[in-house]
Amino acid sequence: MDKISLPVIAVNFKTYPQATGEKAVLLAQACEKVANEYDFSVVVAPQIADVYRVSKAVDIPVFSQHMDSGEPGRFTGHVLGEALVEAGCSGTLLNHSENRMQLADIEMSLRKAEKLGLYTIVCTNNPLVSVAAASLNPSAVAVEPPELIGSGISVSQSQPEIITGTVDKIRAVNKDVVILCGAGISTGEDVKAAIELGSQGVLLASAVAKSDKPEAILRDLADPIRK
Repeated sequence: MDKISLPVIAVNFKTYPQATGEKAVLLAQACEKVANEYDFSVVVAPQIADVYRVSKAVDIPVFSQHMDSGEPGRFTGHVLGEALVEAGCSGTLLNHSENRMQLADIEMSLRKAEKLGLYTIVCTNNPLVSVAAASLNPSAVAVEPPELIGSGISVSQSQPEIITGTVDKIRAVNKDVVILCGAGISTGEDVKAAIELGSQGVLLASAVAKSDKPEAILRDLADPIRK
């Protein structure tokens, strides 16, 4: 996918007030600054209301936090891929633990994203769901045990067997999908451990989005994967 290389750090802004409105733009610009300094790929996922303003302010990939599978027309309140493309999105998260989807809806959204040229990261909560998601051929699968999300305890450090076991199971059904590690990632050591366990990047949120020094946090995260 254009402008996204591996390994990658994906930053989910969630709905944190520190990453809303104009603050979302400032945070995305901080991410872009460190990405350019360290020459690695950073993806940002602001709230849908902020996607357009963020995409106009930075050149790094901007993702939506969700995408529905409907067609333009009679889908009031839905988030459609065509609108995301017009807003400047490069891709979308799907099935985050805070916005879960039915498997059939994930598949429909994936097929729509393919048609529109959007990169997709499907979030999963355990190895079985990860295998199911990988079999649908998204761009990436992000393994995130929900009990560790926002905990500051990284899955790569506290439950490394989840990563290694999931990588093996995913590769049995899909040799090409990108595998990301999420949940509790907050330091460069967490990123290093995730990469060593077989992931190709990380998906994180609060460590960067809630920080009053996001550039410093990103530099620490990037150290193990800088080119």
